[in-house]
Amino acid sequence: MKFLILGSTGPTGILLVREALTVYQDITLVLYVRSPQKLPEDIRTNSRCIVIQGELDDESAIDQATQGVDIVLSALGPSQFNQPPGTPLAHAYSRIIEIMKKNNVNRLLALGTASIEDEADRFNLVYYSMVKSVSVSMRNAYKDIRAIGAVIRASELEHWTIIRVPVLSNDPSREVIAGYIGDGKIKNHISLNRAGFAAFMIEEISKKQWDRKAPLLVSS
Repeated sequence: MKFLILGSTGPTGILLVREALTVYQDITLVLYVRSPQKLPEDIRTNSRCIVIQGELDDESAIDQATQGVDIVLSALGPSQFNQPPGTPLAHAYSRIIEIMKKNNVNRLLALGTASIEDEADRFNLVYYSMVKSVSVSMRNAYKDIRAIGAVIRASELEHWTIIRVPVLSNDPSREVIAGYIGDGKIKNHISLNRAGFAAFMIEEISKKQWDRKAPLLVSS
């Protein structure tokens, strides 16, 4: 199998790469990155990893990266306070998805946040307050992540999953709860360990439990 991973130089993406390499022994990972030097040495020198350097607006490089790929995994996310206006990441997703479809890549698992609404969500004061605060203090990031959700849902990809996250932490625990805001399972948990996110996304590849859905993931 061959996976393309986006956002693999960030703290969440690095864990995602390592989790994929651990779970799938016969895998080839294509890592599409802006700055290869930011990859840890154990990943950069791994024979099962192919590193392709490029920007998110480089259609030729993205096309190269998606050749022969089975699934695209994305840990891309906007910068909290320095995100430029104009929803650039949502535009990048539109570009990436069109190239995926051209190359017959029909499955995307992507990072989202609680700011992306879902029809299965119910009112929860803690999450309402958190998202409201984000919409004011991180306006550009808020608008971009919501636009990403809209782009993926409207993409006509055969298979997609948006894994929504609250506040990310570096705790090594991998135990998570998946559900929807206000469903009685998530309760008022507002943090998620990055290790848990990585494990959940890689497990979802084979489980397909959340196909064409957008669960919220929290640490248990």
